[in-house]
Amino acid sequence: MKRKRAESPAEGLSELQRRIGALLKTQKLAVLSSQGPDGPYGSLVAFAETPDLKQLLFATTRSTRKYNNLCGNPRVALLIDNRSNRESDFYRAMAVTAIGEAREVAAQERETPVSLYLTKHPRLTDFLSSPSCALFCVGVETYLSVSRFQNVQELQIKA
Repeated sequence: MKRKRAESPAEGLSELQRRIGALLKTQKLAVLSSQGPDGPYGSLVAFAETPDLKQLLFATTRSTRKYNNLCGNPRVALLIDNRSNRESDFYRAMAVTAIGEAREVAAQERETPVSLYLTKHPRLTDFLSSPSCALFCVGVETYLSVSRFQNVQELQIKA
């Protein structure tokens, strides 16, 4: 498996950012990986991205396992991909793993993140406005991009 790290040439870095940004804009769902007392846990979440790619947003009900996991361990990974379940995916599909730390968005900070989230997911308005719903923000530290089945590139996000 080839692994390239995007570092100094601004050209290569901006190209990788462009490709990651394009993928995030076209996809609505991600697999969230969290860690709880019983081990790793994966769940499907609707997500939204900030324009600078530094943050990813998702919502969950406070009574869920993922919510409890996040309260105990905020380190997460989100997998976003564009596969179509066809043979061609081995060469055409792209998958991105975002690694970072999740925190619940405080009530006084919700206006901008809620607007961003609902722009991408307008059908989730009632869900997001429920008192039992928590909005989480993941501060992304690293994106790992896999394309052509084994071409891995890493993008470090500056805080």
